[in-house]
Amino acid sequence: MRYNKIRKHRKLLKAGRWLNRRCHWVVKAAKWMKSHLSWLNRINPFRLLKKLDWYIIRKFIGTYFFAITLIISISIVFDVNENLAKFTQYHAPLRAVVFDYYANFVPYFANLFSPLFVFIAVIFFTSKLAGNSEIISMLAAGVSFKRLMRPYMISAAFISILTFYLGSYVIPKGNIVRQNFESMYKNKKKNTSAENVQLQVGKGIIAYIQHYDNNMKKGYGFCLDKFENKKLVSHMTAQEIQYDTISDSKYHWKATQWRIREMRGLREKITSGPQRDTLITMEPTDLVYSKGQQETFTSPQLRDYISKQIDRGSGNVVQYEVEYHKRIASSFASFILTTIGVSLSSRKRKGGMGLYLGIGLALSFAYIMLQTVSATFAINANTPPMLAAWIPNIIFTVVAWFCYKKAPN
Repeated sequence: MRYNKIRKHRKLLKAGRWLNRRCHWVVKAAKWMKSHLSWLNRINPFRLLKKLDWYIIRKFIGTYFFAITLIISISIVFDVNENLAKFTQYHAPLRAVVFDYYANFVPYFANLFSPLFVFIAVIFFTSKLAGNSEIISMLAAGVSFKRLMRPYMISAAFISILTFYLGSYVIPKGNIVRQNFESMYKNKKKNTSAENVQLQVGKGIIAYIQHYDNNMKKGYGFCLDKFENKKLVSHMTAQEIQYDTISDSKYHWKATQWRIREMRGLREKITSGPQRDTLITMEPTDLVYSKGQQETFTSPQLRDYISKQIDRGSGNVVQYEVEYHKRIASSFASFILTTIGVSLSSRKRKGGMGLYLGIGLALSFAYIMLQTVSATFAINANTPPMLAAWIPNIIFTVVAWFCYKKAPN
């Protein structure tokens, strides 16, 4: 046995000498990088994180995802129990139920109630740290409460960026699949038609459709008027107008049995034909509105849609503006509710964490309810959408500041 160890050691030494002779440039490159690229270590943000920071971050993130998994699992059980009869009635296939509905149900509601999960996670593990006298030990060792908040804020920043990215770019695409499933196998109440639609599609250009069928992407009784200096200069009518869904670019329509009247002073020119391809700056999404449609747009799409509808003079954009600003405002809720949670649960008291968990749940539900109420006021009471989206953050920022001042230092 001893002979084998000596033999193995000699082989390792021999291999090391061979590498030193053949690959001496690797050693030189490593020395050069150590001497010339040492500044990279100074800009590395992770070098500022100590063992205490990593300990709290692991606890925070781990408890956060554990709370999401636990609560969403319970929600799925209740949702299955509630909708099983409808799925059976409309013969929903199992694959569609799992991959089209629940695969998009989970991230949607997890992101919607992310402030609640953040609060529960902070209250839960911080109360446990306080109960084990770990918070007292940290403060007694000279760690200030402000320094203790640093890993909490780093964790909150990670959750904030994650929820904003998911809510703005990933979840809206899944909402399209989920809402299509619900309209087919659950509710069967999706709005697929519109009557007497009139909108401005360009400067001085007004379009009118008597009836529009979104399933066929076809409109009936179409009219397009063009005005210059408040005078009608062109009037186009068509029996039918069909949106080109296979075109490489947008706004392609095909008019059937069309007729154009052009007014040039006292003269009038009339042209007509059986079919005509034309470009009109409108899309099917501009004509039919269904409940929750704003949740199917990514943030860039929402911004473009709002800008386009405002230019057209449309008044049906408030819910889209509220949704756009709410996605930004909700991402900051992680910082506010984390501050409140740490301030409430960092003090060791008799009775455990039951009281703080109850207060935390009450404040979380109050935040979510205030979001809903402010959005309703924006839609029905002409409250500015941006103000309505930020009212919960403004109110709870004051609460967070008060709790922080009362926290043990």
